[in-house]
Amino acid sequence: MGRLGVWVTDHARLVSVLWLLTIVGLGAFAPQVEHNLSGAGWQANGSESVEARELAREHFGGNASSAIQVVVRSTDGPVTEGDGQQVLAKVTNILEQEPRIAEVVPPTPGATLSQDGETAIVLAGAGADTNEMVRVATDIKGELQGLSTETVEVNPTGSSLLWSDFNEANLDAMLKSEFMSWPVTLAILVLAFGALVAAGLPLILTLAGLVASAGSLVLINELVPVSIWAMNFAMMFALALGIDYALFIVVRYRAARAARRSADPAMAAADRRWAIAQTMDTAGKAVLLSGMTVLISLSAVMLVPSPSFRSMAGGIMLSVVFVLAATLTLLPLVLVKLDDRINKFALPWSRSGEHRSAKFAAWGERLWKRPLTWGLASLVVLVALAAPILGLQTAMPSIKVLPEDASARVGYDRVQESFGEGAPGTLQIVTAGADADATTAVLAADDGIAAAMAPMPAADGSDLVLVQAVPTVDPSDPALGDTVERLRADLPDSALVGGAAVENLDLKSQLDESTPIVIGVVLVLGFLLLLVALQAPLISLLGTLASLLSTAAAFGVARLIFQEGYGADLLGFEPQGFLDAWAPVFFFAMIFAIAMDYTVFLLASAKEHYERSGDAKDAMVGSLAHSGRVIFAAGAVMVAVFFTFALSGPIPPKEMGVVLGIAVLLDAFLVRLVLLPVMLRLTGHAAWYSPAWLRKVLPNITFAHD
Repeated sequence: MGRLGVWVTDHARLVSVLWLLTIVGLGAFAPQVEHNLSGAGWQANGSESVEARELAREHFGGNASSAIQVVVRSTDGPVTEGDGQQVLAKVTNILEQEPRIAEVVPPTPGATLSQDGETAIVLAGAGADTNEMVRVATDIKGELQGLSTETVEVNPTGSSLLWSDFNEANLDAMLKSEFMSWPVTLAILVLAFGALVAAGLPLILTLAGLVASAGSLVLINELVPVSIWAMNFAMMFALALGIDYALFIVVRYRAARAARRSADPAMAAADRRWAIAQTMDTAGKAVLLSGMTVLISLSAVMLVPSPSFRSMAGGIMLSVVFVLAATLTLLPLVLVKLDDRINKFALPWSRSGEHRSAKFAAWGERLWKRPLTWGLASLVVLVALAAPILGLQTAMPSIKVLPEDASARVGYDRVQESFGEGAPGTLQIVTAGADADATTAVLAADDGIAAAMAPMPAADGSDLVLVQAVPTVDPSDPALGDTVERLRADLPDSALVGGAAVENLDLKSQLDESTPIVIGVVLVLGFLLLLVALQAPLISLLGTLASLLSTAAAFGVARLIFQEGYGADLLGFEPQGFLDAWAPVFFFAMIFAIAMDYTVFLLASAKEHYERSGDAKDAMVGSLAHSGRVIFAAGAVMVAVFFTFALSGPIPPKEMGVVLGIAVLLDAFLVRLVLLPVMLRLTGHAAWYSPAWLRKVLPNITFAHD
């Protein structure tokens, strides 16, 4: 790593040109990211519901879960007369003009025309895949809503509209949160660095990584559909990690320059080379290992066979790769070029060359004297906050995640009012023609089904029929899952049960199955990477397990807020009564990645001190003295970034902001600055013991070079 830092500075022009080409080349595609990335993909690949949807789309004129339903409601008599009739005709014309829509089905009495005649549904069949249908929904919903008059209301709804409205609200929330977080972040960085120029470097670095990753996602989307959420999460992670990494590198470089500054101006270049070599050989090595830990943690999410999850994890990983590359190649070059100018516009109290923090050294001494008192106190707090996790419930998001005025939510409410509680979650059963009678008989006998329509023959003449059934409960009611399970057990073998609500149930089941596997893989891989980095089994194991405490505590608090509703008014949302089903698996991987980030920083510094002195106390106190301030500042930045996401937008970004913000708050300030140092104190020399056979197997990685 030291040689890499020197090579970069020796080949400044080449590195600069390569980065310029990368940023400009990929940046040219970045503005297309919002429009090009996919809006769907929240499905369980290989599930029965996905198979039913594809059969419905292929054989029944696009009458699948991804079809668009346009709800037309009249407040002045029957909707099929007068103004309502004219609006229905205009709606039909707009839908028929859209080439990505298959068959357009007019309102049908007894099915899509309410009994009072005031509400009608025009069905626009899905003529494209789910991602494209979300784009169709985005393209036409404004025009359709614009047909509303004083007496007729038009609201497109359905699964495709839900994702279109949700992605739109989510993107607005993300951009607002990013806008709010940047000035807060800059203020914290100025306080941490004590100089404006130094504080601006992490933001520039992050911006370079963001632009490159955004352009890359657009190009990858041409080969494999990438969820728009991939960019949303990538923005957040790139900002948080980019600042973390830059903090660690910049602080170490300033200290190295302060330690070696020759009086002879001719030696200045050699001093700079030595400083960057020292920086990269210590802090750079820790950043590389930290980045690898983050990538390994997120890669475990790829085990979930769902396009949205895989593309989100891939998007974050891509942003981490670019930020890591910029940290290890572009940042050293900028540091050497700026050199002392990095301390320009320093604050009056700033001591820019000081690497060792007297305050954190004193804190380390305090922990060394009373490890049990501080360790037990932090442990009690973490366990108390984690306790509510025992009653945590999860489900796929309900319609409540949308703003009350969103088209999909308004249309959803109108359908419920006019056609029954379960009408928005209509089930679609695709079965062989020979089993049509048996299928309708099972549906008629099931208490969870309010009504079933007559079997619809396939439009292409194949031996399939489609039976649509309205459940008795709202699509987000847990009782719907029981109904689907009964139907799948009782229906003929050829029957496939689908529908948007059932796709959510199948995805939740898949997530429930995948979560323990993902958690296990993340823990094992995290431990192995720490073991390789530190060459010490005991502290690697303790560092890995400590991350579980902050994660469990964050989810415990999340249950109180999002499931029980404590603080819902303050955060401005309507509780769903559960945590979204993707939170445990996805947020765990993200939290663990961030937690291990701090673990690597602290323990790499501790190992450096132990290698130099062989003294367990020096390792513990020295690690806090030299990395405590960086961890504190980086943790403060991350908490600020994540909590801004909790202040705006729909529920999922709030969940992400609260869960990740609390996790970082607890992990950085309780686990890494209290509990982990206490573990180092209590284990002493045993923390760094490694058997001879293990040292032969592991690569030789050290941090204490001269």
